Amino acid sequence: MPHEEVEHVTVSSVEHDLVIVGAGPTGLFAAYYAGFRGMSVAVVDSLPELGGQITAMYPEKSILDVAGFPDVKGRDLVAGLVAQAATASPTYLLDRTATTLEQDADGVTLGLDDGSSVRAKVMIITAGIGKFSPRPLPAGDGWLGRGMEFFVPSFEPYAGKDVVIVGGGDSAFDWALHLEPIAGSVALVHRRDAFRAHARTVEQVRASSVEIITKAEVTALRDAAGGSTGDLAEVEITVDGEVTTRKAQAVVAALGFVADLGPLQQWGIETNKRHLVVDSSMRTNLERVFAAGDITDYPGKVRLIAVGFGEAATAVNNAAVVIDPSAHVFPGHSSEGS
Repeated sequence: MPHEEVEHVTVSSVEHDLVIVGAGPTGLFAAYYAGFRGMSVAVVDSLPELGGQITAMYPEKSILDVAGFPDVKGRDLVAGLVAQAATASPTYLLDRTATTLEQDADGVTLGLDDGSSVRAKVMIITAGIGKFSPRPLPAGDGWLGRGMEFFVPSFEPYAGKDVVIVGGGDSAFDWALHLEPIAGSVALVHRRDAFRAHARTVEQVRASSVEIITKAEVTALRDAAGGSTGDLAEVEITVDGEVTTRKAQAVVAALGFVADLGPLQQWGIETNKRHLVVDSSMRTNLERVFAAGDITDYPGKVRLIAVGFGEAATAVNNAAVVIDPSAHVFPGHSSEGS
């Protein structure tokens, strides 16, 4: 989704009260809340657009766990968060990866992969799952962009097509549900007869015209001539050892993704597998470094967008006291005005 109102700063260094690493929903809300607390803020993200995973992978997905919105599309949620964050006049440093972290008594210096740097009094990491790459479909080698995709950022290209979706998680079922009224046909192929997707979504798909094929794998993709040089025309599906062929002009390999924290792992932050360990104030083990959202871990952690918003406010309010020890953690309600 475009963000024409966002200025891509190209300066070699900037200095702010707070730097946020990650421009997904949690990071954008943290930027807004930092402005509410009177902080100047910079936001760094390795992606070229705001919105994190939602913009990159799920802009048309219906999001159901945001308070006050029974059903909101990803792109609409991001647009609202960007507009809200604009009140803080954040400096956006997009398409840049945070690589190094240096600390001293007065703050942190974040080095970026383009040679620029950000100096701040406090940092909040809201990097979601970190850097991610889709899990490959072995049979789809060489077909990316020629009939096979890993994500469905727009539904229109699938209108009237025979679509095969491979996977059993939330993304696979969400896309099956949304493509069913648009595509010519939709089949969902999964190697097991149990699914990781939300039970409600599974039942909705079962009640639709989507064909669910379990204990199965897509073992080959072919063009109309039975080769691999033309446009996708059919897929080979192996079910319990038996091979069948199905007409398909589009395959979505929704097999999840591999994520890692990248350079963050070298900064000395305590981790639990691929998550950052925080306390109840969202502090990491490093002085002046907080975290919020899906990247964090603590006993009882629930990874929802709604939870990330609360953690962002908690992190910003506690960071405010680090910046100014005379400040209060609780500033009063944002609805009270100034």
